[in-house]
Amino acid sequence: MATITLKGAPIQTNGSLPATGSKAPDFLLTKSDLSDVSLKDFMGKTMVLNIVPSLDTGVCAASARKFNTLASSMHNTVILTISRDLPFAQKRFCEAEGIANVITLSELRNHDFGKAYGQEIITGPLAGLLARAVVIIDAHGIIQYTEQVPEIGQEPDYNAVLNALTNISR
Repeated sequence: MATITLKGAPIQTNGSLPATGSKAPDFLLTKSDLSDVSLKDFMGKTMVLNIVPSLDTGVCAASARKFNTLASSMHNTVILTISRDLPFAQKRFCEAEGIANVITLSELRNHDFGKAYGQEIITGPLAGLLARAVVIIDAHGIIQYTEQVPEIGQEPDYNAVLNALTNISR
């Protein structure tokens, strides 16, 4: 269980992020067109999992916009923004914000992702949503980088993500 904060108050997740160097847990998530995808659908590419509580918040929206900008310069890399928002809401958000370089994925039908990645918030007012984190999975399905963002209202460390991506592409 990870302890993070929401406006300084401690809250807990159901577990911890998978270890760097370990095989990434499989997932089944729903795209905005209501099709389901799993880890194998993205194999062969580096995956940046931008895990957020809800795109309907300022910080989550900011991270989606930032990763959308970063994605345009990344070779053989896919940005997956994952939340428990409905796919319809994710699609509306991306259309309104002009986000075209990020794939939004929802736990609409299956909540195993949050459990497997240790990101399901289990206490506090956001219980039931996902905690903010970034996970980088290489083209072979191995976790190369993780960041559990310590405060829900804080953006991830984009420079650390870019450094990790640079090291993977070497």
